[in-house]
Amino acid sequence: MFSYRHGFHAGNHADVLKHCVLLEVLKYYQEKETGFVYVDTHAGAGLYDLTGKWANTRSEYADGIGRLWSATDLPWLVSEYVSAIKALNASHELTLYPGSPWLALQLLRSQDRLKLFELLSAEADVLANNLDQQRRLPPRAIKLERADGFAAIKAVLPPPTRRAVILIDPAYENKQDYRSVVQAIKDGLTRFATGCYLIWYPRVNRLQVDQMLKQLQHLPGIQWLQAELTVCKAPTDQHGLFGSGVFVINPPYTLHKQLQLALPWLAKTLAQDNHASWKLRANATETPKPHKPGRSGRPRAMH
Repeated sequence: MFSYRHGFHAGNHADVLKHCVLLEVLKYYQEKETGFVYVDTHAGAGLYDLTGKWANTRSEYADGIGRLWSATDLPWLVSEYVSAIKALNASHELTLYPGSPWLALQLLRSQDRLKLFELLSAEADVLANNLDQQRRLPPRAIKLERADGFAAIKAVLPPPTRRAVILIDPAYENKQDYRSVVQAIKDGLTRFATGCYLIWYPRVNRLQVDQMLKQLQHLPGIQWLQAELTVCKAPTDQHGLFGSGVFVINPPYTLHKQLQLALPWLAKTLAQDNHASWKLRANATETPKPHKPGRSGRPRAMH
């Protein structure tokens, strides 16, 4: 259902949501002078050529970052995201798309650290080569391991500065990944309860998605925020990605408000049919009751 070679999907609607959230979290963590650690459990290749064969097999970026590239009415959260992508495209033409570790690399300061994990050798080799060519941070600030990111959480937490952002973004090709996410979060919270954990997940017709989310929501003693973006009707054949979500544990207080402004705009702009919608939930925030769509066919807002 999914290709782990993220070049096929780089810059699509799921990347838009995930990277909007990630950038807001990282910038929030930069408000303090004290350094922090960014942990990426499934780092991928880091940088993707949108003119290449993989990206143009399906051209998914055209319905993701491609729709935002020339837009002028972007909400703040989306504007910051698009600006970060444009900064990597010197010609102002959309040719390169950064993965999560590359976005973090461009943003992080000299006192911050990156801990990157990638199990697939082919992906890790490309990422290592990309990192060798960067000059923003000294080599000691970046550590890349060819390892299972789920297990690696035990080795890197807690960080010396007691500040960390952890992105868990598996391919979910293996249904075991859903259980591994929950176990990794439990391991992480046991070692470092105050870290900010971001879990990306696909919107697909799989029971495991709902089971994973329920388990995460019922973890004791945590604050969480859940943002979902649906871009089209769920496929009738039970296969295919029709949206995505990000589940954030210990979210910055700024994130909820920014997503309230950004999600309706993204649902409208990235809609592929009249079933586009968005959802924003948080266990520590009062939110309005669900709003049902009118006859106009505008994206449904479910708060």
